[in-house]
Amino acid sequence: MTEVLTLAGTDITVLRELLAGYALELQLVEADGTIPGSYWGEPEAGLIGYTLYARPDTPVHSLLHEACHSIVAAPGRRSRIHTDASDSIAEEDAACFLQIRLADRLPGVGATRLMQDMDSWGYSFRLGSARAWFEGDAEDARAWLTQRGLLA
Repeated sequence: MTEVLTLAGTDITVLRELLAGYALELQLVEADGTIPGSYWGEPEAGLIGYTLYARPDTPVHSLLHEACHSIVAAPGRRSRIHTDASDSIAEEDAACFLQIRLADRLPGVGATRLMQDMDSWGYSFRLGSARAWFEGDAEDARAWLTQRGLLA
């Protein structure tokens, strides 16, 4: 597996600001600590309510993915999310699409790097790669996000 970008390699201040814009808080966990709310286990990010949990070795794509699950969730469900954030295939696709878009707002990350990391980590798309899906098969995710006012 190719090495993926982790929180240790990013600007945490900018990341916190991005998340705060969506009413999310980043709680850092000690390097050897257990990550609360992590569906896949360490080093994957965790989500409980409006709080994301991560360690320095948590992949950026994982943190963004969990953040996007919260962002795309129905308002009444956001506060009740604990560990398993997925509600439907449409919502999962929307989270994947949005995490790619948000990566461009993080210096040193960007959509291209994030999609490479998603592929390296094992995300699975019908067209074989995150980029192919994003550019050629994600219109339903884009429409889903646009209908809910999450994309301009």
